[in-house]
Amino acid sequence: MQIFHCPTKLYMGPGALDALGGFPAKRVLVVTDSFFSKNGTALEVGRRVPGAEVRIFDHVVPDPPASLAAEGAALCAQFRPQLLIALGGGSPMDCAKAIRLAAGEPMTFVAVPTTSGSGSEMTSFSILTHDGVKHPLVDPSLRPDAAILDDSLLTGLPPSLIADTGMDLLAHCLEALAATGASGFTDALAFEGARTALALLPASCQGDRSVRLRLHEAASMAGMAFDNAGLGVCHALAHALGGAFHIPHGRLCAMLLPSVLSYNAPAAQEKYACLARLCGLPAATDRLAVRSLSAAIVRLRKQLHMPETLGQAGVTAAQWAEKQPQVLQAALADSCCQTNPVSVTEAGLRQLCKAVAP
Repeated sequence: MQIFHCPTKLYMGPGALDALGGFPAKRVLVVTDSFFSKNGTALEVGRRVPGAEVRIFDHVVPDPPASLAAEGAALCAQFRPQLLIALGGGSPMDCAKAIRLAAGEPMTFVAVPTTSGSGSEMTSFSILTHDGVKHPLVDPSLRPDAAILDDSLLTGLPPSLIADTGMDLLAHCLEALAATGASGFTDALAFEGARTALALLPASCQGDRSVRLRLHEAASMAGMAFDNAGLGVCHALAHALGGAFHIPHGRLCAMLLPSVLSYNAPAAQEKYACLARLCGLPAATDRLAVRSLSAAIVRLRKQLHMPETLGQAGVTAAQWAEKQPQVLQAALADSCCQTNPVSVTEAGLRQLCKAVAP
């Protein structure tokens, strides 16, 4: 039996932020980072709730530590917000989820993503870091009650951030297609999300704002897909490598994806080939189609000026030799391995790491 679950209500398009006016609350807590706090966006978003007292929790950093959940929960115990708003990329959303879970207080939770990649606004996942290791938390209660996709928040994105988050979007789709929990519903979302990412990421990076809402929606599609289907070894390794070297998550996914496609092809060749054909790539046979898809990802990575290896991302051979055992151990323990279509072994992880090692 398969289940598809999506309780999060979506508000999309120009003016979507106005939906906050329909969430009655006397006290609002906005979880964000210092950037949106300092430029006034966090307060502006919070004030869209009529007559509410607004507090800003702006301590979120990339790869948020688990300690932030306790800090935010303590603030909730004192302030007792009725509405929790997560504003930002994956880190603020993951942090807000953990704060809500740790607080144990009844509050409505609205996610307002400002990047197009993590899909966290639609998922039951939260990624927190402890002692240099990223830990995926998975619980149905982590899903936001609503998500707001407003393209007015996407105008000033730097190209590197668009590239990093966009490759995370693509990785979500490719892993959801292959994952053991995939269904016709998740496939439909993953195929469309991947096709959109492959087609529109270069234009968005080059400054075309007209395509950004479509990529924003594609990120949420990808989130729905992997939240129901599962992820795989690409994310397990990206979590482990990110915890060890603090390289942006999507950048790591971009490095790993071509090798992961080869690794999972024995079980996922038909799905990969179907995507290649949907994208108009050369596909005389399924095997050639998978090679075309992998080559398209490599071309996209070059177009977006992203590193191909850990060495190009700044990791030295000595640093890799020191951290490799920790990375392998963390990746094997990552829950994303459980839904990979091919059994994940230490030997397999070593093979995948060899392709990106400095």
